[in-house]
Amino acid sequence: MTDSRRAVLRRLLSMIREVRPDRRALVAIDGLDGAGKTVLAEELVELAAERPSDSGDDRPVASMSIDGFHHPRAVRYARGRGPDSFFHDSYDYGAFVRSVVDPFREGAPIVPAVWDVEADESAAPVRLELPERCVLLAEGIFLHRPELCTLWDASVWVEVPFEVSVPRGNARSPGQYDSNPEAADNHRYVGGQRLYLAECTPWDRANWIIDNEDLQHPRLRTHLPCQAPPLD
Repeated sequence: MTDSRRAVLRRLLSMIREVRPDRRALVAIDGLDGAGKTVLAEELVELAAERPSDSGDDRPVASMSIDGFHHPRAVRYARGRGPDSFFHDSYDYGAFVRSVVDPFREGAPIVPAVWDVEADESAAPVRLELPERCVLLAEGIFLHRPELCTLWDASVWVEVPFEVSVPRGNARSPGQYDSNPEAADNHRYVGGQRLYLAECTPWDRANWIIDNEDLQHPRLRTHLPCQAPPLD
């Protein structure tokens, strides 16, 4: 990690740690597939564990992915393989609330994944104990959908264009997919995310926006989100 990136991420981490400082906090990290959400969450967890001397904040930070809550393949493709089904049918948000959100709020262990999307079968349940005052980062796509917005105590939008996100994401499976966002084999995924952007304007709902196009020199800005804060 470059010094420039470390400085930006430490600023973001400091602000995240101020969310509900005396209680557990659930923070979404949203963005296009390939924007760098998973790596960002991992970096924030690593920085939090370092407990730098200039911070004085030892509040624990953990992360999990919405990808552990896919619907079975039969559900995901029941309405076809177009963009609409990708946007609307990919994830079981009810299972996410039952397995993560509700127990996290109650101070109980969470189950961070219930479905193995690659094997298309139930994942072995693993209960994860989290300390009090923990910040849990939930990373994934579509996290500013209206039915999810009130789940978060705060949120981050990771901003990159499709021209960057598609080749970056497809690099995880070399040679399998075209790097052109307009290619036919990207139609379902890029199209579904375009539906999401058009319907939900996630950058308007996030507390922080991080421009992650240049991984070495990201840019961070604070934003006043339009969604109401969670009620509890």
